[in-house]
Amino acid sequence: MVNIAVAGGTGKVGKTILEVLKSQTRHKPFLLTRSSTPSNDDNVTSVTVDYSDITSLAEALERHEIHTVICCLPYEGDALKVGQGNLIKASEASVHTKRFVPSAFGINYPKEAVKELPVLAHYFQAIETLRQSSLEWTLFQNGCFLDYWGHPHIKSYLRPSPFGIDIAGKVAAIPGDGDTRFTVTYSFDVAKYVVAAMDLDEWPETTRIAGDIITWKEFVNLAESITGSKFQVFYDSVEKLERGELTELPSQVPCYATFPKPRFQWFMAIFSRWTADEEVCYIPGELNVKVPDVQPMTVKAMLETYWRG
Repeated sequence: MVNIAVAGGTGKVGKTILEVLKSQTRHKPFLLTRSSTPSNDDNVTSVTVDYSDITSLAEALERHEIHTVICCLPYEGDALKVGQGNLIKASEASVHTKRFVPSAFGINYPKEAVKELPVLAHYFQAIETLRQSSLEWTLFQNGCFLDYWGHPHIKSYLRPSPFGIDIAGKVAAIPGDGDTRFTVTYSFDVAKYVVAAMDLDEWPETTRIAGDIITWKEFVNLAESITGSKFQVFYDSVEKLERGELTELPSQVPCYATFPKPRFQWFMAIFSRWTADEEVCYIPGELNVKVPDVQPMTVKAMLETYWRG
């Protein structure tokens, strides 16, 4: 048994991983939080930290004998640059801390994407910092989250970010030609794999997870078959997506209340385009082979469970 701390464990992916971590008994879960209010959860120990202070961070890791840090800090503001950057340095300074998981849990981001999404510079910097450190570390890749097509029925802490297919609206806006393979994984399956990987003797630099591997055309065919409805299908060319344009889906409209439409469409056009590139979004599931006890949800299972007509 080792002590495992989750940074950013109160939102989205971090909350999901912490929930699964709390459900097992092999390791003791800790939550690194900026909040000074004690958690009322008896299954997790909350540790108040200041991400701007490397010394106090290291002392907190030492005091609680944290062996592994799982960083789930968001890709917003200075969370990666300051929070994760300092947490890596503090982990290396801590005698007890041996392993580190950087905030990733997504696709194989291309380095040139920094031009469009500057925050990714801090993502790549974390990788270089870890390579130069004495820590054992691994970066988890799982493709796109299957949750986006299970909302609002599926259990998920992720914010709805629909693209490609609107199952409720019976509309599809397929990126590219629809024949490119890409990977999707349910967030709770990602969490199960991450927690299972804590027991592996060795970690590769990249740990790949695949809930399911599918093409957009296959996705639409499954959705039509299982819902019993014919979908209206549009195709968004890569060139169109490169201009930041995409066909609007009815399920995207509610997102504009918290994510202004021009920004949302620009952002989702980037991710839609990436699903047409197997170098980016096709993630083979090597970890699946090592952890056969985890049986991930497939696209077909998700559709049959939440959308059968």
